[in-house]
Amino acid sequence: MPLLATTPTDRMPGPYPRRWWALLVLCLSLLIVVMANTALIVAAPDMTRDLGLDSSRLQWVIDGYTVPYAALMLVLGAVGDKYSRRGGLVAGLLVFAAGSVLGSQVHSANAVIAARAVMGVGAAVIMPATLSLLVATFPRSERARAVTAWTATSGLAIAVGPLVAGWLLRDHAWGATFLINVPVALAAVVAALFLVPPSRAAGRGRLDLVGGLLSIVTVGCLVYAIIESPHFGWGTGPVTAAVVAGAGLVAFLLWEVRHPRPIVNVRLFRDRAFSGSMLAVLLFFLGTFGAIYYATQHLQFVLGYAPLATGVRLLPLAGAVFAGAALTGVLTPRLGTKVTVSAGMAIGTAGVLLLTRIGDGSTYTDFLAPFLLLGFAIGLSVSPCTDTIMGLFPESELGVGGGLNDTALELGGSLGIAILGSLLATTYRDKLTSAVGRQLPPEALHTARDSVGGALAVAEKVAASPAGGPAQARQLVAAAHHSFAQAVAHTSLIGGIVMAVGTVAVALILPRRLKA
Repeated sequence: MPLLATTPTDRMPGPYPRRWWALLVLCLSLLIVVMANTALIVAAPDMTRDLGLDSSRLQWVIDGYTVPYAALMLVLGAVGDKYSRRGGLVAGLLVFAAGSVLGSQVHSANAVIAARAVMGVGAAVIMPATLSLLVATFPRSERARAVTAWTATSGLAIAVGPLVAGWLLRDHAWGATFLINVPVALAAVVAALFLVPPSRAAGRGRLDLVGGLLSIVTVGCLVYAIIESPHFGWGTGPVTAAVVAGAGLVAFLLWEVRHPRPIVNVRLFRDRAFSGSMLAVLLFFLGTFGAIYYATQHLQFVLGYAPLATGVRLLPLAGAVFAGAALTGVLTPRLGTKVTVSAGMAIGTAGVLLLTRIGDGSTYTDFLAPFLLLGFAIGLSVSPCTDTIMGLFPESELGVGGGLNDTALELGGSLGIAILGSLLATTYRDKLTSAVGRQLPPEALHTARDSVGGALAVAEKVAASPAGGPAQARQLVAAAHHSFAQAVAHTSLIGGIVMAVGTVAVALILPRRLKA
């Protein structure tokens, strides 16, 4: 066998001998894409302090990655299908590394947002490429196991991102959390050339450029509206974006139905297995990503854990993902996708609802069971959905299938962070205003209401002020902690209800005996 992987998968007489090594490269590529978001959660306090970020800027530092990532995945997956899936993976890794270098060197909020956007473009190539290469490389008999490993990698990144970022932040500035991506991305590029076989669709034909453009406009505007409106109100920008997204969706569907070679066969949504799996992925990540997002903030701002300590305390979640992934490989072939996915979503719902118990005296122990349930649910239910979605696409459209699956995942995560995060912020603001609204000057109250981190910063100033003092500062800290804990409990109730309704809907839509 040659040292470099040069033989395309469709020209091999049998399964690719080094396919499990290739899977390792694909999972490594996926790992840094997911870590780019989770690592930023623990780096956010340092970035807020050094760059002077308000809540709006901080939100866009996080979501500047999300908009191009979600909007471009479908189109770039189709481009990879036509020209080269491995070439797309390599190009995406190089763009991702370049954005990471840029992000580590800049010193303004706008420049960081731009760097994150570049990384998002790279991620939009990497994600569908990893999934399409996986399906093209593995025979059907082994594909479910490979998809399970791919899914487990996403769960691992949820914990590894904060852990690695926390370790770096002990001795380095926040820019180091960007630089960690660079050696990993370059190593994955080299390994891909040696271990991942080239793959492209045969007879793909001309790309549906109009459909691709409509998908970019629709998803991009939808994600923008999702991000902006819950946090900053339905102003001109979010309303316009929502209207454009709605019009773009209608135009996209009409165009795709009539096009002889559409970028997406929208008639697939008539298939209950496909539509149920897509809905499950979207709703599942809405609830779990939103809950993990605000639970991590509670660990840092209320319980006072440093970034590294926060990362360590997320490790049980990663372990539970692997446990769920191992079990789904046994249960799904026996019970079918409907039972396994519905059970996983029910377990995830229970995990979110357990967070309603969070209160003033809560410790890390109160978060441990929810983390374990959420991790186990991710491992149990996501890979059967992904395997079902990818199994319904022909070989010529694997990149499109991967793009659709990953768009549902990213949309769900964006909805969870934006909607549940907005609900959290509103509840926190109302409760803190009731507690200390008459005790602080307007400017200090505005900062304290903006976020629990802002309240802690105000408390430091109050402690050093002759007009305040340590006692008043302690009262403000206690009020902020109480308000945030109450906000976590209230938000978790709403998130749990949404997931419960979604669980019932998915159970009704999925066919009874579909097997992965």
